[in-house]
Amino acid sequence: MSIAPPAAADGPTLVFLHEGLGSVHMWRDWPARLCTQLGCAGVVYSRQGYGQSDPVPDVRGPSGQTDGRRHGRLLPDYMHREAFEVLPALLLALGIERPVLLGHSDGGTIALLHASRFEVHGCIVMAPHVMVEPISLQAIQQARQAFEQGALRERLAAYHADVDCAFWQWNEVWLSPAFASFDIRADLATIQAPLLAIQGVDDPYGTLAQIEDITQAVPHTRLLTLPTCGHSPHRDQPQAVEHAVQDFMASLASRRT
Repeated sequence: MSIAPPAAADGPTLVFLHEGLGSVHMWRDWPARLCTQLGCAGVVYSRQGYGQSDPVPDVRGPSGQTDGRRHGRLLPDYMHREAFEVLPALLLALGIERPVLLGHSDGGTIALLHASRFEVHGCIVMAPHVMVEPISLQAIQQARQAFEQGALRERLAAYHADVDCAFWQWNEVWLSPAFASFDIRADLATIQAPLLAIQGVDDPYGTLAQIEDITQAVPHTRLLTLPTCGHSPHRDQPQAVEHAVQDFMASLASRRT
């Protein structure tokens, strides 16, 4: 976990939620740079089994818990569990109330789910998944091939203490038959907080329907679609994303005054 120094006492804390194969270090210096630009505090953490966090025992085995610790493969509701159980407990432990959530990919989905039940100051999502699309499954199947036969495992090993744990818990749940019906669009209607949704038009993991469907449930959503941009807008189009986030955060500040 990485925690930036607090900013103004009355300012919100930005909580970064990483992608399906992400970690604290995979964000690189972007959270620190963004928080410096915004003058706000930030929290970056790795979910269990990612980065330098505790590994998941028997990550491809039967799912369960022992003494409150998860073991075995992820279940199709894993993002709900992160949003409704893990993240609230973390925020409580850190004394953070009404954060601004900034989630990428799986982290964006977790942010949306959390905002549908808990009070947040704002929600920023990049390339979130609100339902399963064929393009997503095709890209995830290609990632499996690259991990088993190509250089993906070696590249990811730089960011994860247990790279096999990180990869397989994400890959296997997404490609499981039970996950095919994953769909959170009905959950989004209860989101009251300001919301910014960002996606690249060249995202191999999802079409623009992902963020367009968010606006159907949450009409006050701000949308940003980025050309020449894949699944990681903050890396592919950093200036455009940072400008949009700065405008969004400024609008939150004006709501407080």
